[in-house]
Amino acid sequence: MPLSPISPTGPVLAIETSCDETAAAILAPDGTILAQTVLSQRDHLPYGGVVPEIAARAHLHFLPGLVADVLREAGIGLPDLGAIAATVGPGLIGGLIVGSSFAKGFAIATPQAPFLAINHLEAHALTARLPHLGGGEVKFPYLLLLLSGGHCQCVAVEGIGQYRRLGATIDDAVGEAFDKTAKMLGLGWPGGPFIEKLAKSGDPTTFPLPRPLLGRAGCDFSFSGLKTAVAQTISRLGPAITAQNRADIAASFQASVCAVLADRAQHALEMMPTASRLVAGGGVAANTPIRAALTAVAARQNLPFSAPPPNLCGDNAVMIAWAAIERLRINHPTEGIESAPRPRFPLDQLS
Repeated sequence: MPLSPISPTGPVLAIETSCDETAAAILAPDGTILAQTVLSQRDHLPYGGVVPEIAARAHLHFLPGLVADVLREAGIGLPDLGAIAATVGPGLIGGLIVGSSFAKGFAIATPQAPFLAINHLEAHALTARLPHLGGGEVKFPYLLLLLSGGHCQCVAVEGIGQYRRLGATIDDAVGEAFDKTAKMLGLGWPGGPFIEKLAKSGDPTTFPLPRPLLGRAGCDFSFSGLKTAVAQTISRLGPAITAQNRADIAASFQASVCAVLADRAQHALEMMPTASRLVAGGGVAANTPIRAALTAVAARQNLPFSAPPPNLCGDNAVMIAWAAIERLRINHPTEGIESAPRPRFPLDQLS
């Protein structure tokens, strides 16, 4: 059942549990962050990736305490809330059920605060518009590069609920490639921060790794070939691989990713001549060399580049609350309390 159009009359409590981060946040109606917390689960580390059942159980265990913490930090009670929002997809279904059910329970107990079902990808798409981030107001339309473990897309963001996918990955997403490369190098998980740190001491010209689809028409992505080339390089070096070899592989891998993303962004901007700026979002957008490469692409087109601060690039509840506020401010509601969690929820299914 659609939510009746309203304006945000009080702070918005949001919950995000789409993967392995358990997150809660409270935002004022103008986007001011009153409180936020993100708990990154560590029980998955021995497995080199997220175990859905472990993630869901951890969300169930930690969520009540995290919500109590943000309410206390913000200095408000349930009667003060203007709305309650939660991620309903896409993501791991167990975590989505836990988070959205918890939020719906709060909404039932708080009649003045309706429940808003939020698309995780839309939240990433709109984070750059959050006030107080600096860099000026981000106006529609803009080109979004959504770069995360599960998604790698070029999206024309034309308004709230108005998203047009221009290109996407045809195999591994860029975040997956970072994670798998890090695992092959014996690094920690998630792989992005470890690769970036190790690459600083490496030479990106040592290993001529491929740059898939570079120069091809369109703005689709492919990273499985790059991942395979890393595996072959490590296998070829064998037991003789040194610490410097690992650093050089990390640097070469990161340089290839930067080149591919810059090329795909350039092509996407040519496909979207109305774009007012280039925006990056998702966990991989926290990578400093990738930000630099995308900044250069935007500058060549005389456009600004925007990305959230690194702590808001990964999964977080601030972006969920802000997506809810964006919709409430223009009376463009989402689904309400009858909404069902869904593991797949493409942006172009929104309205």
